[in-house]
Amino acid sequence: MSYIMVDIESDGPIPGDYSMICFGAVLVRPGLQETFYGRLKPISEKWIPEALAVSGFSREETLTFAPPQQVMRSFAQWLKMTSEGKPMFISDNNGFDWQFINWYFHHFHGSNPFGFSSTNLGSLYKGIMNDTFQNFKHLRQTRHTHHPVDDAKGNAEALLTMKQEMGLKIRL
Repeated sequence: MSYIMVDIESDGPIPGDYSMICFGAVLVRPGLQETFYGRLKPISEKWIPEALAVSGFSREETLTFAPPQQVMRSFAQWLKMTSEGKPMFISDNNGFDWQFINWYFHHFHGSNPFGFSSTNLGSLYKGIMNDTFQNFKHLRQTRHTHHPVDDAKGNAEALLTMKQEMGLKIRL
């Protein structure tokens, strides 16, 4: 099993009514060399300007991005080539990121290579610390820029720190 850290940016709160604009993924292993970046053409006429602004793209720019079918197919191929065994989805906010990736895989690829499960990085850290008020974000080395590859790398760095310095038992 390979852990894949994922981060997405969207133009609204839910998939279907709104669109996933871009996402990044990083294979979690020392060096963090294996990455994926996808930019997707909107699937809906609805969008929230403040939500889209987080991505740094204009609506006009997003309309030039690749069709979701193409991007999700490429991501599935990357997962197949990069992962050892079934990939495990992990993110900083899996309630948000997972819903978009899962929905897009099912609608535009026919199935989700991650299966039906995901892991929340923040909850994992709270468990290690035995304190639900703790936050892992100080463990990031890569600055959080809202470019999804940067953000996924920072979160992957935090997970590696949890393993290497805090004794988290995890196979990476």
